[in-house]
Amino acid sequence: MKYRFHICDVFTSTRFGGNQLAVLPWAEGLGGGQMQSIAREFNFSETAFVFPPRAGHTCRVRIFTPAGEVPFAGHPNIGTAFVLAVTGEAACPGRVVFEEDAGSVPVTIERTPEGRIRCELQAPQPLSLGRSFSARSVAAAVSLAPEDIVTAVHEPVVASVGLPFLLAQVRDREALSRSRPDTRHVEALMAEGLADPFIHLYVQDGGEFDIRARMFAPFDGVPEDPATGSANCALAALLGRDGGLADGPHAWRIAQGVEMGRPSVLEARVEKRGGEVTGVWIGGESVMVCEGTIEVG
Repeated sequence: MKYRFHICDVFTSTRFGGNQLAVLPWAEGLGGGQMQSIAREFNFSETAFVFPPRAGHTCRVRIFTPAGEVPFAGHPNIGTAFVLAVTGEAACPGRVVFEEDAGSVPVTIERTPEGRIRCELQAPQPLSLGRSFSARSVAAAVSLAPEDIVTAVHEPVVASVGLPFLLAQVRDREALSRSRPDTRHVEALMAEGLADPFIHLYVQDGGEFDIRARMFAPFDGVPEDPATGSANCALAALLGRDGGLADGPHAWRIAQGVEMGRPSVLEARVEKRGGEVTGVWIGGESVMVCEGTIEVG
């Protein structure tokens, strides 16, 4: 049987930048094993599959990396909403709500003054923190020295708003550019208790971008991800909580994917009330690359 797919680049306004995503907007009939095989065939960091809703929202979305299914991810939600808007399945401007294993994911869709489509999601869960790791252990896992890891705001810590990442701040852009995953030391982190070996590094920049970031997931078929919405959502929530910010709205413009030749722009924001982060959002533009059909079975 043939299934239609669309490939778009997410968190970019330039084709062949940002994060690649394959979306199958009518995936009903596919089983988990078939979806995993399709995700491996595309071999992007994620592939999204759209099904009829179960709980009365817009639709159900399932997301697969080359190695397995994840309960939530950033750029697949942004890209799926974009594809539905382009194909006329969703209104632009408008709002969709995706049903996912991590919870309901609202996504707003709007048309920019330049005529492009921008989508913004709200994280499905509040910030939750897991265990912390030493600067030495994390530095070894990304081929840096312990002094390259900054711990003034937070220790390297697992944080999640739907999908967990190990978040660590590095001291400058030069250290960020030098970072490389060392699988032997990533395995050592896993032995210490890192259940999901997704490592998100960032530096607070203060230039054209507020934050520059890189994300490594070498055991998930993603040596490096050019734009990680779920990780940057968790980072924004963590900075909103622990970064000494006053109540009110706060926003960050984030660059990722530069070192791998797929520059991405992510726009994160939080709302803080009573000293607590009450909402986390991330958004950006997308561009269509191609469409076609894939034979299954």
